[in-house]
Parts: sequence; structure tokens; C-alpha cells
Amino acid sequence: MLALRDPIRLIPALFLGAIVAGTCLLALPFATNSGVPAPLMTALFTSTSAVAVTGLIVVDTATYWSTFGQIVILLLFQIGGFGIMTAATLFGLMAGRGFGLRDRMATQVERNRLQTGDARSVLWLVMKITLAVELVVATILAARLYIAYDHTPREAIWHGIFHAISAFNNAGFSSYSNSLMGFQTDPVILVPIMLAVILTALGFPVMQDLRRHRRQWREWSLHTKITIWGTIALLVVGFFALLVMEWGNAKTLGPMGLGGKMLNAAVHSVMPRTAGFNSLDVGAFRDETLMVNYFLMFVGGGSAGTAGGIKITTFVVLLAIVVSEISRRRDAGLFGRRFGQAVERQALTVITLAGTLIFGATVLLSMVTPLAFEDLLFEAISAFSTVGLSTGITAELPPTGQLVIIALMFIGRVGTITVATALALGAQPRPYRYPEENPIVG
Repeated sequence: MLALRDPIRLIPALFLGAIVAGTCLLALPFATNSGVPAPLMTALFTSTSAVAVTGLIVVDTATYWSTFGQIVILLLFQIGGFGIMTAATLFGLMAGRGFGLRDRMATQVERNRLQTGDARSVLWLVMKITLAVELVVATILAARLYIAYDHTPREAIWHGIFHAISAFNNAGFSSYSNSLMGFQTDPVILVPIMLAVILTALGFPVMQDLRRHRRQWREWSLHTKITIWGTIALLVVGFFALLVMEWGNAKTLGPMGLGGKMLNAAVHSVMPRTAGFNSLDVGAFRDETLMVNYFLMFVGGGSAGTAGGIKITTFVVLLAIVVSEISRRRDAGLFGRRFGQAVERQALTVITLAGTLIFGATVLLSMVTPLAFEDLLFEAISAFSTVGLSTGITAELPPTGQLVIIALMFIGRVGTITVATALALGAQPRPYRYPEENPIVG
């Protein structure tokens, strides 16, 4: 019990508790439309995917789960998303000691921008932003579904609320069997969902900074500048890459007009970075498009939000290190600021752990199923980065493969640094340092 007082161990324990509770609720007979209790693996996989705000599914959410089951799923990804935002932010605010805690905060917010005494106001602000955005998006979606799609008021409200909460929490769950493919040409549905995804994928420290300084970009923290410009760059790259690569694909963008192509390319430049909704058939993407998605999913969104991946700041810090090394500069940095050594080491640690986990998981998946390697790699990256996109193989994975995906979703959401730190809590720092000697590198 004493060990759980440390927030590094408490956070994973709370997530595990939520997953167990969700599994028990989804295993109840009235959680399914058939009235037959869901298999334990199905309930566990769905609960983990919801709490980890991933969106990968082994059964159709719209037809397999009853209204009660869908409400449980909604509550799980609302709790998972809100808990992640508050935990990631307040966790950093309270951190004052231990391996990587202060450094973790340094990659999320510029020091002294949020003080420990602001913790209560930060929590309230997160709640206000969450409820306000979800309410606005739900209202727009419900009105559109009622007016244009012959939904009853009850159906329109339910689907609107479900997708608004799912979008803001980057969960990727849909109450429709084909996700957003039925709205390929409807910007009134797709654009609000996209904007909600982009906003929360920025991370709460960025929201806080933008709220304080708005258009005064010179006053933005280094973290905010990196996240904003990094997000814009990734959205532009994803948009043009998908537009060019899928332009003539008869199974995706090919049959659409210019407006439809641009709208869906925009949607799929946003979703691979964190959300998991799809307006196009991902399984029909060309190999080169899947490779672009590998990169977008791996990088993910901003820190201290609901986005997954290694995070934009981590990738940019590593890129800056490479550039500084090539140009023989002493320090790596951006926007007139240099990065601390601890932040550089953390970025290298996160990327190394993430790459190792994805590689190992893909090898394990290849051993237990004969499915195509590119599909298994896509699934592994999507699970670790809590994206939720799939080429359609999730339900085909054997139980062992599903357990691998479950582990990836959990580790990807809780965070590689948090998990590694939790395991290393008992280690004591050495009271000495070895003599320095440099091996040959490269």
C-alpha cells in the first residue's frame, strides 16, 4: 500500500482498476444485444481500448453491444481521457523529485508557467474545456443528424454525444458500424469532429498557454511553439501525402470530386496522429500511404493530452539533436532556447523504448498469426500510439495476439517513461561514477 502512494505507481494502478471494472461491466449479460455474456477476452480488449482511448475493436460496437454496453464504453473513454489529461498535467505540477518527473514536466510546459499552487484552477479549467467542447460538438452533430439523416431526436442526440465525447478524448470509437464512412461528403459532420480531435491533441499545457497569451506568439512557451508548429507541419504533410498517393485509388479517393478528396485527405491527416476515426477504408490504402501512416501514428500529438505516440515534442527534440550534431553545434534547441541534457536523454529514452516495444510486438504477432507483415506492423503502431486505426485485422487476431495488442494499448497510454520509472522505483542511485571512455559510434 505504501508503494501506491507514489504517483508513478498510482497512475498505472488506477488505469488497471478502471480496465478491470470495465471488463466486469461489459461481461454482464445485458451489456450485449444478444443477452449472452461477452467472452472474457472480448470484454477485456474492449475495456482496455476504451480506457486507453484507442478505439481498436474485436466486435462491432454498434451491433454487438447493447445500449448499456455502449454507455459503459462511453463512460470508460470519458474517464480514461479526462483522467489522462488531469493526471498528465497535475502529475507534472506536483512532481518535485524522483527519476524523470521534473524533466517530464519540462517537455510539457516551460518551467514556472504553471505553479503547484495552480493545481486546483488547472483541474477546473480542464473540466470546463472538456465539457464546453463536447457540448458544442454534440449539439452540432445532433442537429445535423436530425435534419439531414432522418434520425429520430433520441438517435441524433445519442450519436451526437457519443461521437463528440469520443472525438474530444481521441478515443476513435463510433456508434456506427462503418465509423465515419457514411459521412464522406459531409463537412458539417467531419469538420467539428476533426477540430475537436486537433484541439485536444495539442495537450492541455498548450491550451492553457493559448488561453493566457492567445495571439501573442512571442509569449508562448517553447513547448507551445514546438507543438503548434509541429502539428501544422504534420497535418500539411499528411494531407498532401494522402491526397497524392490515394488520388487515383478507386477504393478510396478515386471516385470523389475535388472537394470530397480534399475533405477526406484532411480527415486522414488528422486521425492517424491520435483519433482513430476513418472516413475511408484504411484496408484499401496503398502500401506507400500505410507507410506515411506509420510515421504519423508513431509521432502522435502533443504532450499532457489524450493523444498517443511518442509526442511531437519528443520527435522535434530528437530532430534538433540530429541537426545540431550534423552542424557541429554545441547545443540543440529551437526558437532561441536550448534544450537541457535531461530532456534530450528523455527524448532518446522514449523513442528507444517505443521502437523496441513496437518491434518486439510485431515479431510476436508474426509468430502467432499468418497475417501480412505490413498489417501487423500497422496494428502494433496503432495500438501503442493509441490511435485505433486498423486495416481490418483486429478481430482476426488469435487470443495471444489480442493480449499483445492489449499490452501495447496499456503501455502506450500510461507511457513508457511512467512504466519504466514505476519498475525502477526501488533502485538507489550509485554514490560513484565510472571513469569516462567513449566507444566508436557509427
